[in-house]
Amino acid sequence: MSNAPVIIGIAAVLLTGCGHKPALPAYGKVPDFVLTDQTGQPFRSAQKLNGHVWLANFIFTNCMGPCPRMTSQMKQVIAQAKDSAGLEVVTFTIDPDRDTPEVLAAYAKRFQADPMRWHFLTGSRGDLRRLSWDTFHLSDIGGALEHSTRFVLIDRTGQIRGYYETSDTESIAKLLEDIRTVTKEAA
Repeated sequence: MSNAPVIIGIAAVLLTGCGHKPALPAYGKVPDFVLTDQTGQPFRSAQKLNGHVWLANFIFTNCMGPCPRMTSQMKQVIAQAKDSAGLEVVTFTIDPDRDTPEVLAAYAKRFQADPMRWHFLTGSRGDLRRLSWDTFHLSDIGGALEHSTRFVLIDRTGQIRGYYETSDTESIAKLLEDIRTVTKEAA
C-alpha cells in the first residue's frame, strides 16, 4: 500500500494553512457617542453605526494642508469599496468653533459626499478630544489644529480594526483589502 495519498493529504492541509491570513487585530471598542451632523441633527452612533463597518477620520474644513487630500482619498475609498454594502464613513472636525453644521454641510457638498453614508460631525471640544485621543488614540484636539492623517477602520461590533496612513498608497490599498475582510466577518 502506498503512502502517496496520505502525503498528498498532509501537503494539501499544510498548503491551505499557508494561504490563511491571520485575523485583523482589535485595538479597542468605540463607545457610543452623540454629536451633531452636517444637517444640524443629533448623530447617535448606536443608531447609525452599530451593525455597520465604518471608517473614521479627523479634519477641519479651512485646512490648507492634508485635509482636502484626505477627504478626496476618502471619496475614492468609498467608490472603490462599493461592493462592501453598508459601509459608513464618519469625518469628525477638530475645529468645532468654526466647523458648524452649515460649514460642514458646505464642505460635504464640495466633495459630493453622500449624506446617507458619509457623516460630518461636530460637537464640544471635550467630546471630540475624547474620541480622537482617548478612543482612537490619534491626536489631542487642543486648539492647535494639528491632527492625525490616518483613516481608522471599525467593524460591525464597534472594534477598531486598523489604522491607515493616508500619505502611503500601500496603506490605502491595505485599507481596501481590510474593508473587504471585515465586511465578510460575521457580526
